[in-house]
Amino acid sequence: MAQFSRLEVAQAMKETGMIPLFFHSDIELSKKVLKACYDGGARLMEFTARGDFAHEVFGELTKYAIKELPGMIMGVGSVTDAGQASLYMSIGANFVVTPVFREDIAIACNRKKVLWSPGCGSLTEIARAEELGCEIVKLFPGDLYGPKFVKGIKGPQPWTSIMPTGGVSPTEENLKGWFDAGVTCVGMGSQLISKDIIANKDYAKLEQDVKNALAIIKSVRK
Repeated sequence: MAQFSRLEVAQAMKETGMIPLFFHSDIELSKKVLKACYDGGARLMEFTARGDFAHEVFGELTKYAIKELPGMIMGVGSVTDAGQASLYMSIGANFVVTPVFREDIAIACNRKKVLWSPGCGSLTEIARAEELGCEIVKLFPGDLYGPKFVKGIKGPQPWTSIMPTGGVSPTEENLKGWFDAGVTCVGMGSQLISKDIIANKDYAKLEQDVKNALAIIKSVRK
């Protein structure tokens, strides 16, 4: 069961402005990545459930976060149907992120008052997601749409909260472009938690990179 309400999750997304995205099948390595992000100031983690037995890793990470990392909000990404969403909610997912917009996932998450963020690529999809109670829409793949798309959406729908994922990097130029366009937060995966960091197990660098990214976001926000 979720430890945080969907309103608490949405508020944390807005306040921090960034969600690290990560998946690895090694539980101990994943714990160290999670702790480095936490120590760097991140308060949300999207576990991109893309591998076999990923739910087992997520379950252990969630238990670890509850015990050792107070205030860390664990969520799951790459969810493709309601059954998968229900599985992850049963082992502690506080939010569910999907690459596509599916009403069955919306219903499953709303039933348990868990925040869900569907991948949308048109104003029609975004509007329908909001009709079904979506607080923060995922723009995916972000690099194909870009900040201009966000600015275009915010014109007729200034109330829409958008989180681009894909095409986001921890540089001032990139982050300023997104936040100037009006995004609520960003999702960052391999541009933040790089293959080199994982290969070298350089958790100190990851912690510092997370701190730097959050500092940039704070400085570029209007």
